[in-house]
Amino acid sequence: MAAPVLLTHPSSLEHDTGPHPERAERLRAIERELAARGGLGWERRDSPAAARDALLRVHPAQHLDRIEALSRVGGGHIDADTVVSPASWEAAIHAAGGAVEVVDLLLGGGDDRPRAAASAHRPPGHHCETARPMGFCLLSTVAIAARHAVHAHGLERVMIIDWDVHHGNGTQQVLEADASVLFASIHQAPLYPGTGSTRETGRGDGEGFTVNLPVPSGSGDETFVSLVQHVLVPLARAYAPQLVLISAGYDAHADDPLASCSVSDAGFAAMAVAIREVAGELGAPVGLALEGGYDVDALARSFCDTLEALGAQVPPASEPVAEHPLATDARERLASRWPTLA
Repeated sequence: MAAPVLLTHPSSLEHDTGPHPERAERLRAIERELAARGGLGWERRDSPAAARDALLRVHPAQHLDRIEALSRVGGGHIDADTVVSPASWEAAIHAAGGAVEVVDLLLGGGDDRPRAAASAHRPPGHHCETARPMGFCLLSTVAIAARHAVHAHGLERVMIIDWDVHHGNGTQQVLEADASVLFASIHQAPLYPGTGSTRETGRGDGEGFTVNLPVPSGSGDETFVSLVQHVLVPLARAYAPQLVLISAGYDAHADDPLASCSVSDAGFAAMAVAIREVAGELGAPVGLALEGGYDVDALARSFCDTLEALGAQVPPASEPVAEHPLATDARERLASRWPTLA
């Protein structure tokens, strides 16, 4: 396999949110940290803009036209948190395009397939619903990537792991009736956007393919890493995804100003190692799309630690952690749908 690939695009820096936690300095901090670490062996590429048909698999034309038109006339606020500037449409379609390109690279086959791929763009995506931009998000980026994997590459099983501290309500809403995508989220509750209870398990054909793992304020490595190792790893073995996508937010970090969890740099790396390990066992490639993270230094360090874990030529070994009571409860709750978790 070839070197891992990191996709970025200059338009992400032009998405102007003003005095806002989701700001261009987030990506500049990542660039500085990555340069200080010598690039970590990741090949850099510019992301393409997402094709309109990829966007239409998730969003109606009216949603796309609304954001593009608002951007064209100079922008404005969609809601109190969600800002459109003149450059925002270009940034959003490259953010979606980067996530789609992650899928294309990982599923391309041949010796030039990267061992991992990641997309680091703004705006993030996991709060955007089918026809509702919200929570800093304009397009449902990782859902677009998952649908692309199913419709363009013929996959039958894609797993999304969302470790952003805020529940990925948009990803869930888009995919909740779709059994071809298993969406699993670890998130603080109560917290914005107020969704993501354990009772939300999908609907119709997708019943059982939405897995919410809410955690209380103050939760740190001992909770997040345990939920990955003791719930999501066996869940992945049961589901056998052909592709794993990480919705990678870093706002569960102890230093983040928008929530009150206490995950460390090492905790994010440990989650990535465990996911890479089980994906390798299953023969499934791993891709990543950046979501939140608003202490820029913590974001930069943790994101680069994640890249190091996913992209290392020799996979790091996962260090087992004790099973947290929340993990035990989750396995017992999920065992009716996934018996091997009992």
